Amino acid sequence: MSALREEVRERYAEAAKGAGCCGEECCGAFYSADELSQLPHAARLASLGCGNPVAVADLHEGETVLDLGSGGGIDVILSARRVGPDGFAYGVDMTDEMLELARRNAREAGIENVSFLKGVIEELPLEGESVDAVISNCVINLSVDKPAVFAELARVLRPGGRIGVSDIVAEDRLSPEERAARGSYAGCIAGALSRSEYEAGLVAAGFEDVTVTLTHEVVDGLHGAIVKARKPR
Repeated sequence: MSALREEVRERYAEAAKGAGCCGEECCGAFYSADELSQLPHAARLASLGCGNPVAVADLHEGETVLDLGSGGGIDVILSARRVGPDGFAYGVDMTDEMLELARRNAREAGIENVSFLKGVIEELPLEGESVDAVISNCVINLSVDKPAVFAELARVLRPGGRIGVSDIVAEDRLSPEERAARGSYAGCIAGALSRSEYEAGLVAAGFEDVTVTLTHEVVDGLHGAIVKARKPR
């Protein structure tokens, strides 16, 4: 495990124990009152993301959805409710403490059509062409090998499948060094791709209809963003 990955894992393990936040620069109230009312208190406290991917993923009844870096399970639980009993929601996380918290939160919420799997997003523990949609909440920017992540998304998605993720994205004017100066990897800043890098990476992995929409500024030159793309049929 790389030093950066271990730094992220330790940060999120501590967050799971103390229900912390992914740095002040990443937190915000991104969920509606109705969505929050569907979640256990511990899941609400363990929200570490920078957006609400469930709101933009256009999930439908009966679909299978995968959440990358599922943390305390908030987006998996909401996705499972959205796809209904005929659908299924997977969460993948590399942190034992987060997996334990997520499973506990799902049981408390009475959600059964979920499974939380241990793994890294660069090497997903799912079969190829097994999901209809992939969501993620401020996690892809933490990866030290984003081309591998994009390749894995293309592998696990069924033809016509889509991604709808919230992430931190840099303006094209910022160099990698300038991004790193604005925050740590575990704080969701240093690993951010630029807008054009994100688009190019998804296209290189075979995706089409790629859009990166900036939604709110986090720090100078870095923004919360909604990223969408589709695997060709």
